Amino acid sequence: MLSARIKQPGLISAPGVFDMISARIADGMGFDALYMTGFGVVASHLGLPDAGLASYTEMVGRVHQIATGTKTALIADGDTGYGGLLNVDFTVRGYEAAGAQAIQIEDQEFPKKCGHTPGRRVVRLADAVNRIKVATQARSSRDFLVIARTDARTSLGLDEALRRGEAFLKAGADILFIESPESEEEMARIGRTFDVPLVANMVEGGRTPVLDKNELEDLGFKIAIFPTSGLLAAGAALRSIYEEIRSKGSSRSWAGDMYAFDEFCRLMGFERIWQFERQHAETT
Repeated sequence: MLSARIKQPGLISAPGVFDMISARIADGMGFDALYMTGFGVVASHLGLPDAGLASYTEMVGRVHQIATGTKTALIADGDTGYGGLLNVDFTVRGYEAAGAQAIQIEDQEFPKKCGHTPGRRVVRLADAVNRIKVATQARSSRDFLVIARTDARTSLGLDEALRRGEAFLKAGADILFIESPESEEEMARIGRTFDVPLVANMVEGGRTPVLDKNELEDLGFKIAIFPTSGLLAAGAALRSIYEEIRSKGSSRSWAGDMYAFDEFCRLMGFERIWQFERQHAETT
């Protein structure tokens, strides 16, 4: 359980998963948690930007798909709760029932935007606090963790972001996520301010420095999420081999890494299919 792991020493590094291929690969590698990235799910499922365009129904469906198809604890991006306070209540209940072990709820206006892009605006502090209160009251088990995220740093400054973090803790949040600090000094200040589990969002090319495990631990962070790492790497690999096929008419001379076909078949569960067919094969 993530609720037990978070009380133990050591950083939890959670790779971003966005579909069942990424989830299956990560699930077999020994991570303490996986992070269902809203950015990646919207991109892979809809081919659209993470700008509040995905619905609750689309997102909770992906939560259920990933959680039931993997064994690793799943942290799931719940955006703003997809509407008003009743929607937040419904979202938390739905994500918990779908198999997630933690949900991230943020204080952006609806529709929201990706946390490392410009133009984000946050709701009034009182409204943001009410979201967290509703989220913590909606869960059926205290082992289902509520991660309270604020995007106030970019538009209102770090002081306001820290003020919101304090208010979210009073509202019952289990974990704090101060989004997009812009330097190691700001990250250090976040770590000094709060004695609770903290999330660091490691986005390559984003606003926050990407640090190593020891640096993050020294600064006081408990969870490091890598929402776009796999997505960007997969995109680069796809572009590379597609360009090879386009320019040369074949993949034969491509120099990149590639899953062995039989290994990928096993990753997708074909061994069970083969076993089933052997067991139930009809004799003719």
